[in-house]
Amino acid sequence: MAKIEITLRKSLIHQKPVMKATVRSLGLRKIGSSTVKEATPAILGMVNTVQHLVSTKEVE
Repeated sequence: MAKIEITLRKSLIHQKPVMKATVRSLGLRKIGSSTVKEATPAILGMVNTVQHLVSTKEVE
């Protein structure tokens, strides 16, 4: 399965609690923090929900 690197690019200040919880469940805390996850449908759905806050790229 493919892997993606997810990086938090924008602040969570003034975001809805659902957005904050989604970012936390992806394993991101501070701006600039990154994590590598498997590209499962659940993870891709979470990334799609917070796409305005994060950036993604595919890794090998």
